[in-house]
Amino acid sequence: MRVRSSVSLASAFAGLLLVGCQQRQSADLLVTNATVYTADSAFSTANAFVVKDGKFLAVGSADELTKQYDADSTADLGGQPVYPGFFDPHSHFMGLGQMLDQADLVGAESYTEVVQRLKAFGQKNPQAMWIIGRGWDQNDWPATDSPVRGFPTKALLDAAFPNIPVALTRVDGHALLVNSKALRLAQITGGSKLAGGEVVLDAQGQPTGVLVDNAMQMVRRVIPQPDDQDKERMLLAAQKMCFSYGLTSVSDAGLNRNDIELIERLQKEGKLKIRDYAMISLGLPNIDYYLKKGPYQTDRLTVRSFKLYADGALGSRGACLRKPYSDRPETTGFLLLSPTELERILTQLAGSGFQANTHCIGDSANHLILDLYGKLLKTKNDRRWRIEHAQVVSPDDVWKFNRYSVIPSVQPTHATSDMYWAAERLGSVRVKGAYAFKDLMKQNNVIAFGSDFPVEAVNPLFGFHSATARQDAKNFPAGGYQPENAVDRQSALLAMTRWAAYANFEDHMRGSIAPGKQADFVVLNKDIMKAPAPELRQTKVLQTWVGGERVF
Repeated sequence: MRVRSSVSLASAFAGLLLVGCQQRQSADLLVTNATVYTADSAFSTANAFVVKDGKFLAVGSADELTKQYDADSTADLGGQPVYPGFFDPHSHFMGLGQMLDQADLVGAESYTEVVQRLKAFGQKNPQAMWIIGRGWDQNDWPATDSPVRGFPTKALLDAAFPNIPVALTRVDGHALLVNSKALRLAQITGGSKLAGGEVVLDAQGQPTGVLVDNAMQMVRRVIPQPDDQDKERMLLAAQKMCFSYGLTSVSDAGLNRNDIELIERLQKEGKLKIRDYAMISLGLPNIDYYLKKGPYQTDRLTVRSFKLYADGALGSRGACLRKPYSDRPETTGFLLLSPTELERILTQLAGSGFQANTHCIGDSANHLILDLYGKLLKTKNDRRWRIEHAQVVSPDDVWKFNRYSVIPSVQPTHATSDMYWAAERLGSVRVKGAYAFKDLMKQNNVIAFGSDFPVEAVNPLFGFHSATARQDAKNFPAGGYQPENAVDRQSALLAMTRWAAYANFEDHMRGSIAPGKQADFVVLNKDIMKAPAPELRQTKVLQTWVGGERVF
């Protein structure tokens, strides 16, 4: 009897186990029949995953997950490729919203075309107090359009707009072209000077209308600023565009407290669903407030870094070089802050929990900041301090990225935009140390790929193509520009997903398709890991999801 009773109990227990094993779990979404690039540490692929409460619950085979989960909704993707939501770790999200409200000058092939676009913009906005635009690039114009030291003058603007102030930001954001009306409002004369900037003068010592780097602030401080209602409209327009290109996490490379708090409020209200990595702009009020408050992170916002500017841009010859510009030997560019001031600020950040993200274009700026980082960080670490752009780095400085665990945060499309004239600025030897993405990546086996939009296009696949093929939108040049620094496709995908999340201190939350991570993912119409290079920029986003919610 006792034996029979034990057998019966054992059988009953086994039956309960079997029932327990077969019990199905609930979920919000089951995605099947997909080619899922997880971007995990093994760079594994799967064909299905499950989402619950805004996070990935399980990743694996459709057969197994279908047996285990009852989902409120299912999606059969018909074999389409799925990737973690794309990151842009260096962009200007607020700036994109503002640009969508301005005259778009990107791609204008002459100064005359710029004026034509401005007139069309003015006709559509007859109540505007200023004509504001962005995106001109004199490198794309006939040489006669840039008669004074390689820059245009205010002459055409004065003729077309004698009575309304005009302010046009160069494509890189480091130079401003204004008319005489704007100069008068800003009280700028031939004697106006500002450290870390330049008022370009003509042969008679009068302002030409071009202001470089810090000098731009003299005009910007007299331009009427948008209010919070305007900014909300701009941010929502920028979000719509970003979602259409598969971006689920963007950045704001330099914001003040008011704008950070506006973004956070809109996120809490559910209006702004995109995730934002906000770099705090320098300035005593921002430094005092945030160093006391300390870093913080919410579901959609990360505030734990400061944005510093060491120098300007190569295109406007504001990048700080160790030797003179090849096409303007009287200058080496300039620093926007003195070495003493940069060291003082970085020392403050070293004593805090904040990350330092320093804009460095020229080899002199990169050399200075890498040495200052080294002085403060000393050796390998997990502070994740970044060099933004790392555009021209001397070969004898590259190893410092490894020694001090510095993350290169680069923009691949800068290489294919600048390749037409970079050698003119740098010379044939020095240019070889520019846009060296592969060399930089090898230092710590990590690199972050952004776009710097609206300086460059928002679409992250343009950067993927530039990084891997080293070609522009016309698939030029054949064989790629300085192809020895092309990056393989696996690394390029990681640089805009998991590695970008790491650079943002967000890798524990997102950046890969893995259980427990936020369910941010994108569905494309082509597999960018296999598609021919000329097709990469034509690849379309079919769906974008943030936190398990379809947003595009």
